[in-house]
Amino acid sequence: MDSLTQIVLGAAVGEAVAGRKLGNKALLWGAIAGTIPDLDVLANPLLDMVGQLSFHRSITHSFLFAFVMSPLLGWMLWRLYRNDHATWRDWTLLFFLGFTTHALLDSFTTWGTQLFWPFSNHGVAFYNLFVVDPLYTVPFLVCVVAAAFYDRRSSTRRTLNYTGLAISTAYVAFSFVAKAYANRAFEESLQQQDIRYTSYISKPTPMNTLFWAVTAESKDGYYTGFYSLLDKDNDINYAFEPREAHLLEPYLPHPRLERLLEITKGYYAVAEAEKGIYIQDLRFGRFDGWQKGKGQYVFVYHVWRGDDGELHFDEVNNRPNVDKAYLQAYLRRILGEKP
Repeated sequence: MDSLTQIVLGAAVGEAVAGRKLGNKALLWGAIAGTIPDLDVLANPLLDMVGQLSFHRSITHSFLFAFVMSPLLGWMLWRLYRNDHATWRDWTLLFFLGFTTHALLDSFTTWGTQLFWPFSNHGVAFYNLFVVDPLYTVPFLVCVVAAAFYDRRSSTRRTLNYTGLAISTAYVAFSFVAKAYANRAFEESLQQQDIRYTSYISKPTPMNTLFWAVTAESKDGYYTGFYSLLDKDNDINYAFEPREAHLLEPYLPHPRLERLLEITKGYYAVAEAEKGIYIQDLRFGRFDGWQKGKGQYVFVYHVWRGDDGELHFDEVNNRPNVDKAYLQAYLRRILGEKP
C-alpha cells in the first residue's frame, strides 16, 4: 500500500499496543515501525532493474525480519525511554505488529509480498486491494488523528483508535466479498463465451473495490475483461493478448530474464521492440483497458542485447496523465455505466 496508509496503520497499531503507557510516543513510533519496511528502496541505487524488482518487498517485509529486528529495536527504545512505563515487551510488540501488519497489508495488493523470505521468494498476493484506496485510508486517518488530541488515559482516545482499526478491517473484509462476487461473474461469462482458460487473476481497479478486472490465461495468450458490482448485467467483453513467448528464445537461458518472468508469475506477453523485446506484466493490465482497450500497459520492461553481448533491462514509464474528463468517465464506469 502507499506510504500514508502504512503510516496510519502503524500509528494505530502502536497506539493499541502502548498508547496508555506512552501516549503520542506510541503513535509516533508505531508510524515509524509502519514505515521501516519500505526503506528497502534505499538499496535501489546499488541494484539493476531486475534486482530492484526482486528485492522490493522481500527482506524487510518478511516474517523473519519482524522476528529478528523487533526485539533489537524494542530493546533500543526501551533503553532510550527507560523512565517511561513501557516495557521491553511492549516495545518489541509495537515493532513486531508494525512490521507484520505492514507486510500483510501489502500482500493484499497485486504486487505481492515475500512473506517467507529467504525460504521462498514467491510474492504472496491476494489481489483484493489497490495500492492506493482512499476508502480504506481516509476514515482510518481521521480516527487516528483525532485520537492524538486526547489524553493517553482517555477512553475516547482508545475508542477512536479502535474505531479506525475496525472500519479499515471491515473494508478489507468487504473487498474479499466483492472479489468473490466479481469472480463469479467472470467465471460465468467466460463459460458462456466458451473461453477456455487454465487460471485467472482478478484484481480491483484503481482506488475502489467495486470495479474489477480479470486476466485469464489460455493456451496461447490472455483474455482481459472488466466488471463492476453495479453493472446491470454480466455481459463482459474480453480483449485477447497473445503471449508470443517464442520471442524470448534468443535471450534464454538467462538468470535475470528468468527471474523477471518469475516475478510476473507467468502473466506476461512479449512484443517486439526496435531493439530487443518488451515484456508486458499483465497482472496490472492496461491503463485504460476498461475504456478503449488501446492504452499502454502500466508495467513494461525493455530487454535487449547490447554491443557487449550482455542482456540489458530497463523499465518503460507508461504512467499516464489523468485529466478531469477521464476521472469523470472512470467514475461513471465504476457506477455501472458501460461505454
